[in-house]
Amino acid sequence: MRMRPTLSWTPTEDLPPGTTDPRPVADALRLGGVLVLSGAGISTESGIPDYRGEGGSLSRHTPMTYQDFVGGAQARRRYWARSHLGWRTFGRARPNAGHRAVAAFARHGLLTGVITQNVDGLHQAAGTEGVVELHGSLDRVVCLSCGTFSPRRELARRLEEANAGFEPVAAAINPDGDADLTDDQVGDFQVVPCTLCGGILKPDVVFFGESVPVPRVEQCRELVRAATSLLILGSSLTVMSGLRFVRQAAQDGKPVLIVNRDATRGDVHAVTRIALPLGPTLTGVADGLGIPVEDGTAAGIGQ
Repeated sequence: MRMRPTLSWTPTEDLPPGTTDPRPVADALRLGGVLVLSGAGISTESGIPDYRGEGGSLSRHTPMTYQDFVGGAQARRRYWARSHLGWRTFGRARPNAGHRAVAAFARHGLLTGVITQNVDGLHQAAGTEGVVELHGSLDRVVCLSCGTFSPRRELARRLEEANAGFEPVAAAINPDGDADLTDDQVGDFQVVPCTLCGGILKPDVVFFGESVPVPRVEQCRELVRAATSLLILGSSLTVMSGLRFVRQAAQDGKPVLIVNRDATRGDVHAVTRIALPLGPTLTGVADGLGIPVEDGTAAGIGQ
């Protein structure tokens, strides 16, 4: 069963205002057992825009849906042309202070796990191990016919060979790795098939309108059950794929803490929402806990 895409959310009730006091996050980390759920907002300081914040990509861009992707060759041509260009930008992105702070908390045993809604691989590049990629990752490709997985860098090489001279200038790059190109810029971009069976290749990511695999959802539910508290970093929680874990934690009586500049769909379940930028906030919390945060020398997803 595939979900109908949810692209926006409007509050239907008065929500508590955000604060600028990060002490509840520090207190939760001192107790340990914190489960992190991150969204696109944690990667904005790495140069990857979010979906719904100020200047978010949804104000100008409708993400590819699963139905459109499988429904027509022209939609796949447009997607792969734009994603091929966007992949180059993702490959240059580096973990920011927020990613590095999360990795530091994990190294010091304060976290029970990290779930990310992002497909950029920056948590792993910062050194966090065992990250659950709720929506998959752009660095893998899957064949929809034979189910074979392959590295994105290999597909990038094949697309380069099939489209020599393809060097359009994108208006913007989106959090799903999709670059903003016109139909004229896409032109007759050549899509390549699976090398094993000739089937359709798709990035190993959950498109809008596609369901998160059930085993992955249950893995995340187990992490919520094992956690003492849930810390949301940079997510509006508009889509149910992430919001369901907030609701689960709240129903279990576990504190939900949110660090996000704007109101979220999970605010009604949270003990606090801290309306501050993630990088400085998390590094400040780490400093207060006496936890060193490494410098920004890690490689990005495409390296």
